[in-house]
Amino acid sequence: MTTPATPTETIGAIYQQLSDELAAAGIEEPRLEARMLLSFAADIEQSRIIGYPEDQLAPETIAKLAEIAARRKTGEPIAYITGQKEFWSLNFKVSRETLIPRPDSETLIEAVLGELPDKNASLKLLDLGTGTGCLLLALLSELPNATGLGLDINPEACDIAQVNAEILGLTSRVTIQQGDWMTGLDGEFNIIISNPPYIIESEIAALEPDVNQFEPRLALSGGIDGLAAYRSIAAQCKAHLPPHGLLAVECGMGQVADIKEIFLNNNLMVKSIHQDIANVERCILATV
Repeated sequence: MTTPATPTETIGAIYQQLSDELAAAGIEEPRLEARMLLSFAADIEQSRIIGYPEDQLAPETIAKLAEIAARRKTGEPIAYITGQKEFWSLNFKVSRETLIPRPDSETLIEAVLGELPDKNASLKLLDLGTGTGCLLLALLSELPNATGLGLDINPEACDIAQVNAEILGLTSRVTIQQGDWMTGLDGEFNIIISNPPYIIESEIAALEPDVNQFEPRLALSGGIDGLAAYRSIAAQCKAHLPPHGLLAVECGMGQVADIKEIFLNNNLMVKSIHQDIANVERCILATV
Protein backbone atom coordinates (compact mmCIF):
# COMPACT_ATOMS: atom_id res chain seq x y z
CA MET A 1 0.00 0.00 0.00
CA THR A 2 1.11 3.56 -0.60
CA THR A 3 1.77 4.69 2.96
CA PRO A 4 2.49 2.61 6.06
CA ALA A 5 -0.69 1.83 7.95
CA THR A 6 -1.00 2.16 11.71
CA PRO A 7 -1.72 -0.82 13.98
CA THR A 8 -5.15 0.61 14.80
CA GLU A 9 -6.43 0.44 11.24
CA THR A 10 -9.24 -2.03 10.72
CA ILE A 11 -9.59 -4.77 8.16
CA GLY A 12 -12.42 -2.84 6.54
CA ALA A 13 -10.42 0.38 6.20
CA ILE A 14 -7.37 -1.40 4.82
CA TYR A 15 -9.52 -3.41 2.43
CA GLN A 16 -11.07 -0.23 1.06
CA GLN A 17 -7.72 1.53 0.76
CA LEU A 18 -6.16 -1.41 -1.06
CA SER A 19 -9.15 -1.72 -3.40
CA ASP A 20 -8.83 1.95 -4.33
CA GLU A 21 -5.09 1.63 -4.97
CA LEU A 22 -5.51 -1.43 -7.17
CA ALA A 23 -8.27 0.30 -9.13
CA ALA A 24 -6.01 3.30 -9.66
CA ALA A 25 -3.29 0.92 -10.91
CA GLY A 26 -5.65 -0.42 -13.57
CA ILE A 27 -6.42 -3.78 -11.99
CA GLU A 28 -9.65 -5.09 -13.54
CA GLU A 29 -11.21 -6.59 -10.39
CA PRO A 30 -9.71 -4.50 -7.59
CA ARG A 31 -12.04 -5.54 -4.79
CA LEU A 32 -11.68 -9.25 -5.54
CA GLU A 33 -7.91 -8.97 -5.73
CA ALA A 34 -7.78 -6.83 -2.59
CA ARG A 35 -9.59 -9.62 -0.73
CA MET A 36 -7.20 -12.21 -2.12
CA LEU A 37 -4.11 -10.25 -1.14
CA LEU A 38 -5.45 -9.35 2.28
CA SER A 39 -6.48 -12.94 2.93
CA PHE A 40 -2.99 -14.13 1.99
CA ALA A 41 -1.11 -11.49 3.98
CA ALA A 42 -3.20 -11.96 7.12
CA ASP A 43 -3.69 -15.73 6.72
CA ILE A 44 -7.44 -15.38 7.12
CA GLU A 45 -10.47 -16.50 5.14
CA GLN A 46 -11.85 -13.96 2.70
CA SER A 47 -15.22 -14.22 4.42
CA ARG A 48 -13.69 -12.68 7.55
CA ILE A 49 -12.77 -9.54 5.59
CA ILE A 50 -16.44 -8.96 4.84
CA GLY A 51 -17.88 -10.36 8.05
CA TYR A 52 -15.55 -8.71 10.57
CA PRO A 53 -14.37 -5.41 9.06
CA GLU A 54 -13.84 -3.92 12.52
CA ASP A 55 -11.04 -6.37 13.37
CA GLN A 56 -7.53 -4.95 13.51
CA LEU A 57 -4.38 -6.29 11.89
CA ALA A 58 -0.93 -6.65 13.42
CA PRO A 59 1.74 -4.20 12.22
CA GLU A 60 3.76 -6.99 10.60
CA THR A 61 0.70 -8.05 8.61
CA ILE A 62 0.14 -4.49 7.40
CA ALA A 63 3.80 -4.27 6.36
CA LYS A 64 3.57 -7.57 4.47
CA LEU A 65 0.43 -6.40 2.72
CA ALA A 66 2.11 -3.18 1.63
CA GLU A 67 4.98 -5.19 0.13
CA ILE A 68 2.83 -7.61 -1.85
CA ALA A 69 0.42 -4.87 -2.95
CA ALA A 70 3.36 -3.00 -4.45
CA ARG A 71 4.30 -6.13 -6.39
CA ARG A 72 0.75 -6.54 -7.71
CA LYS A 73 0.61 -2.92 -8.84
CA THR A 74 3.67 -3.53 -11.04
CA GLY A 75 1.67 -6.25 -12.83
CA GLU A 76 3.03 -9.35 -11.10
CA PRO A 77 0.30 -12.03 -11.14
CA ILE A 78 -1.32 -12.86 -7.81
CA ALA A 79 -0.47 -16.54 -8.32
CA TYR A 80 3.25 -15.75 -8.23
CA ILE A 81 2.79 -13.53 -5.19
CA THR A 82 0.89 -16.16 -3.22
CA GLY A 83 2.73 -19.09 -4.78
CA GLN A 84 -0.44 -21.00 -5.53
CA LYS A 85 -3.31 -21.36 -7.99
CA GLU A 86 -6.48 -23.44 -8.05
CA PHE A 87 -7.05 -25.75 -11.00
CA TRP A 88 -9.70 -28.48 -11.33
CA SER A 89 -10.70 -27.67 -7.72
CA LEU A 90 -7.18 -28.62 -6.61
CA ASN A 91 -4.58 -26.26 -5.19
CA PHE A 92 -1.26 -26.12 -7.05
CA LYS A 93 2.02 -24.58 -6.05
CA VAL A 94 3.41 -22.28 -8.76
CA SER A 95 6.61 -20.33 -9.32
CA ARG A 96 8.13 -18.03 -11.92
CA GLU A 97 9.49 -21.21 -13.56
CA THR A 98 6.01 -22.45 -14.45
CA LEU A 99 3.01 -21.19 -16.36
CA ILE A 100 0.06 -20.30 -14.16
CA PRO A 101 -2.71 -22.92 -14.58
CA ARG A 102 -5.75 -21.43 -16.31
CA PRO A 103 -9.41 -22.44 -16.47
CA ASP A 104 -9.13 -22.80 -20.26
CA SER A 105 -6.85 -25.78 -19.74
CA GLU A 106 -9.59 -27.63 -17.90
CA THR A 107 -11.08 -28.17 -21.37
CA LEU A 108 -8.40 -30.79 -21.98
CA ILE A 109 -9.20 -32.59 -18.73
CA GLU A 110 -12.89 -32.73 -19.60
CA ALA A 111 -12.17 -33.89 -23.15
CA VAL A 112 -9.90 -36.73 -22.04
CA LEU A 113 -12.24 -37.92 -19.31
CA GLY A 114 -15.09 -37.89 -21.82
CA GLU A 115 -13.18 -40.43 -23.93
CA LEU A 116 -12.75 -42.93 -21.10
CA PRO A 117 -15.64 -45.35 -20.55
CA ASP A 118 -13.88 -46.96 -17.59
CA LYS A 119 -12.36 -44.46 -15.15
CA ASN A 120 -11.00 -47.38 -13.08
CA ALA A 121 -8.86 -48.80 -15.89
CA SER A 122 -5.12 -49.24 -15.37
CA LEU A 123 -3.93 -46.53 -17.73
CA LYS A 124 -0.49 -45.06 -18.37
CA LEU A 125 -0.37 -41.30 -18.94
CA LEU A 126 2.41 -39.10 -20.34
CA ASP A 127 2.42 -35.33 -19.86
CA LEU A 128 4.79 -33.37 -22.10
CA GLY A 129 5.94 -30.00 -20.74
CA THR A 130 4.28 -30.74 -17.43
CA GLY A 131 5.08 -27.41 -15.71
CA THR A 132 3.18 -27.43 -12.41
CA GLY A 133 1.90 -30.90 -13.26
CA CYS A 134 -1.66 -29.58 -13.20
CA LEU A 135 -2.91 -31.52 -16.24
CA LEU A 136 -1.37 -34.84 -15.26
CA LEU A 137 -2.22 -34.60 -11.57
CA ALA A 138 -5.79 -33.47 -12.23
CA LEU A 139 -6.34 -36.50 -14.45
CA LEU A 140 -4.74 -38.88 -11.95
CA SER A 141 -7.06 -37.48 -9.26
CA GLU A 142 -9.98 -38.69 -11.41
CA LEU A 143 -8.42 -42.01 -12.51
CA PRO A 144 -7.63 -44.00 -9.35
CA ASN A 145 -5.77 -46.85 -11.07
CA ALA A 146 -3.80 -44.77 -13.57
CA THR A 147 -0.11 -43.92 -13.38
CA GLY A 148 1.67 -41.03 -15.02
CA LEU A 149 4.99 -39.67 -16.20
CA GLY A 150 5.47 -35.91 -16.37
CA LEU A 151 8.35 -34.50 -18.45
CA ASP A 152 9.65 -30.96 -18.56
CA ILE A 153 12.86 -29.53 -19.99
CA ASN A 154 13.14 -27.14 -17.04
CA PRO A 155 14.44 -28.94 -13.92
CA GLU A 156 13.00 -26.24 -11.65
CA ALA A 157 9.54 -26.82 -13.13
CA CYS A 158 10.04 -30.52 -12.43
CA ASP A 159 10.71 -29.67 -8.79
CA ILE A 160 7.42 -27.76 -8.58
CA ALA A 161 5.49 -30.60 -10.19
CA GLN A 162 7.04 -33.07 -7.73
CA VAL A 163 5.98 -30.91 -4.79
CA ASN A 164 2.45 -30.74 -6.18
CA ALA A 165 2.34 -34.51 -6.50
CA GLU A 166 3.34 -34.76 -2.85
CA ILE A 167 0.77 -32.19 -1.73
CA LEU A 168 -1.98 -34.07 -3.58
CA GLY A 169 -0.89 -37.46 -2.29
CA LEU A 170 -0.13 -38.83 -5.76
CA THR A 171 3.59 -39.61 -5.54
CA SER A 172 2.97 -43.36 -5.59
CA ARG A 173 1.38 -43.06 -9.04
CA VAL A 174 3.44 -40.39 -10.73
CA THR A 175 7.03 -39.87 -11.86
CA ILE A 176 8.38 -36.43 -12.72
CA GLN A 177 11.61 -36.11 -14.66
CA GLN A 178 13.50 -33.77 -16.94
CA GLY A 179 13.04 -34.43 -20.63
CA ASP A 180 13.00 -32.72 -24.03
CA TRP A 181 9.63 -33.85 -25.38
CA MET A 182 9.99 -37.59 -26.08
CA THR A 183 13.69 -37.67 -26.92
CA GLY A 184 15.21 -40.84 -25.48
CA LEU A 185 11.90 -42.00 -24.06
CA ASP A 186 10.96 -45.68 -24.02
CA GLY A 187 7.61 -47.38 -23.68
CA GLU A 188 3.99 -46.84 -24.65
CA PHE A 189 1.29 -44.76 -22.99
CA ASN A 190 -2.47 -45.02 -23.31
CA ILE A 191 -2.82 -41.25 -23.16
CA ILE A 192 -0.35 -38.51 -24.08
CA ILE A 193 -1.29 -34.97 -23.05
CA SER A 194 0.39 -31.61 -23.51
CA ASN A 195 -0.15 -27.89 -23.16
CA PRO A 196 2.90 -26.93 -25.23
CA PRO A 197 4.29 -23.45 -25.91
CA TYR A 198 2.17 -22.03 -28.74
CA ILE A 199 2.68 -18.26 -28.81
CA ILE A 200 4.33 -16.92 -31.96
CA GLU A 201 7.73 -15.66 -30.84
CA SER A 202 7.32 -12.21 -32.35
CA GLU A 203 3.94 -11.75 -30.61
CA ILE A 204 5.09 -12.38 -27.04
CA ALA A 205 5.97 -8.73 -26.48
CA ALA A 206 2.37 -7.76 -27.28
CA LEU A 207 0.87 -10.04 -24.64
CA GLU A 208 -0.53 -8.62 -21.42
CA PRO A 209 2.30 -7.39 -19.14
CA ASP A 210 1.46 -9.94 -16.45
CA VAL A 211 2.26 -12.63 -19.04
CA ASN A 212 5.16 -11.30 -21.09
CA GLN A 213 7.01 -9.79 -18.13
CA PHE A 214 6.52 -12.56 -15.60
CA GLU A 215 5.65 -15.97 -17.08
CA PRO A 216 8.54 -18.12 -18.38
CA ARG A 217 9.35 -17.46 -22.03
CA LEU A 218 10.41 -21.08 -22.46
CA ALA A 219 6.83 -22.13 -21.73
CA LEU A 220 5.33 -19.46 -23.99
CA SER A 221 7.32 -19.39 -27.23
CA GLY A 222 6.17 -21.76 -29.94
CA GLY A 223 8.79 -20.54 -32.40
CA ILE A 224 8.40 -18.51 -35.56
CA ASP A 225 4.83 -19.66 -36.24
CA GLY A 226 3.82 -20.95 -32.80
CA LEU A 227 3.68 -24.55 -34.02
CA ALA A 228 7.19 -25.91 -33.35
CA ALA A 229 6.15 -28.02 -30.36
CA TYR A 230 3.24 -29.61 -32.24
CA ARG A 231 5.59 -30.73 -34.99
CA SER A 232 7.87 -32.39 -32.43
CA ILE A 233 4.99 -34.05 -30.62
CA ALA A 234 3.35 -35.30 -33.82
CA ALA A 235 6.61 -36.73 -35.16
CA GLN A 236 7.49 -38.55 -31.95
CA CYS A 237 4.22 -39.69 -30.41
CA LYS A 238 3.45 -42.62 -32.75
CA ALA A 239 6.31 -44.58 -31.24
CA HIS A 240 4.67 -44.25 -27.82
CA LEU A 241 0.96 -44.65 -28.56
CA PRO A 242 -0.60 -48.13 -28.89
CA PRO A 243 -3.50 -48.67 -31.31
CA HIS A 244 -6.40 -46.49 -30.20
CA GLY A 245 -4.12 -44.60 -27.83
CA LEU A 246 -5.14 -41.00 -27.26
CA LEU A 247 -3.20 -37.79 -27.89
CA ALA A 248 -4.67 -34.61 -26.36
CA VAL A 249 -3.11 -31.19 -26.88
CA GLU A 250 -4.14 -27.70 -25.92
CA CYS A 251 -3.86 -25.09 -28.66
CA GLY A 252 -4.04 -21.36 -29.11
CA MET A 253 -6.76 -19.32 -30.76
CA GLY A 254 -6.89 -19.87 -34.51
CA GLN A 255 -4.36 -22.72 -34.56
CA VAL A 256 -6.65 -25.71 -34.96
CA ALA A 257 -6.51 -25.95 -38.76
CA ASP A 258 -2.71 -25.81 -38.82
CA ILE A 259 -2.35 -28.37 -36.04
CA LYS A 260 -4.80 -30.70 -37.78
CA GLU A 261 -2.65 -30.50 -40.91
CA ILE A 262 0.49 -31.28 -38.90
CA PHE A 263 -1.22 -34.29 -37.34
CA LEU A 264 -2.52 -35.57 -40.68
CA ASN A 265 0.93 -35.22 -42.23
CA ASN A 266 2.21 -37.47 -39.45
CA ASN A 267 -0.53 -40.08 -39.97
CA LEU A 268 -2.49 -39.11 -36.90
CA MET A 269 -6.28 -39.15 -37.03
CA VAL A 270 -8.06 -36.20 -35.43
CA LYS A 271 -10.93 -37.51 -33.29
CA SER A 272 -12.49 -34.33 -31.98
CA ILE A 273 -12.02 -30.64 -31.24
CA HIS A 274 -13.21 -29.08 -27.99
CA GLN A 275 -14.08 -25.50 -27.13
CA ASP A 276 -13.25 -23.73 -23.88
CA ILE A 277 -15.63 -21.67 -21.73
CA ALA A 278 -15.26 -18.74 -24.15
CA ASN A 279 -16.17 -20.96 -27.14
CA VAL A 280 -12.60 -20.89 -28.43
CA GLU A 281 -11.33 -24.12 -30.01
CA ARG A 282 -8.87 -25.06 -27.27
CA CYS A 283 -8.16 -28.79 -27.39
CA ILE A 284 -7.58 -31.39 -30.09
CA LEU A 285 -7.87 -35.14 -29.53
CA ALA A 286 -6.12 -37.46 -31.97
CA THR A 287 -5.20 -41.11 -32.29
CA VAL A 288 -2.97 -43.34 -34.40
